[in-house]
Amino acid sequence: MTTLQQALRGAAATRPQDRGRAEVLLVLGAGGALGSAVLARALACGRFARVQALVDKPLASAVRGFEPLPAAALDARLAADTAVIVFERARHSNGRDEAFLQPQPAQLPALASQLLRGGVRRLLVVVPHAPALLPQALKAGLASLDEGRVAAMGFEQLLFLRPAQAGGARAAGGWVQRVADGWLAQLAWMVPLREQPVRAVRLAELVVELAWRLAHAAPATRVLPPELLWLAAQAPDAGELLAAWLSGAAWPEAAPVPVQRW
Repeated sequence: MTTLQQALRGAAATRPQDRGRAEVLLVLGAGGALGSAVLARALACGRFARVQALVDKPLASAVRGFEPLPAAALDARLAADTAVIVFERARHSNGRDEAFLQPQPAQLPALASQLLRGGVRRLLVVVPHAPALLPQALKAGLASLDEGRVAAMGFEQLLFLRPAQAGGARAAGGWVQRVADGWLAQLAWMVPLREQPVRAVRLAELVVELAWRLAHAAPATRVLPPELLWLAAQAPDAGELLAAWLSGAAWPEAAPVPVQRW
């Protein structure tokens, strides 16, 4: 069963009623491993009146609350108040998932501009990175001129999330590629536990939780620190922790992580 099929099955099941404000969520990049998990969680949590996913191929669905949205619709008025853009370092196509649009990092300013013109007020951007390769200075700030351009566009809420993502299997290449892959594999052993990749299903839960809570937070441009992401992934009630961070409260210090000896 593909992740998309799991998402649709979750949407068809009885969903809990939520007292919070249910609005329309638009997901861009719902075809990869993480994007599919975000779509599945958004459909199953019951916190949004509708969940839309941008597609570049026809996709028929009779699932209640799920609406495939053609890419051309970005040029018109959108129903969504909140949008999530999921960039993935690797994507393995598995049939039906290919219908979903796969955004590229270079498209971020153009996509953000279209979303803003269409009426989206809150934008969450998920940009996975390779562990140990993200400079410390970029973990809590804007990482590129494109992100700076998006920050200047005037979104009511803008949130960048940079989770670590495990690299997928590579096809056999030349000796230079094999040496590079071996070097990156060795670096993974030196990455602190708090910066290791979070499972896609758990990460998707946090992304959707943040997307829902943005409507109740003060207007701002934020970058989620990797340490807080790790704390939230371990917390039994991540919602309260993320709500406190969005409100500007200091988040708790993590307990020391035992040193692993080999």
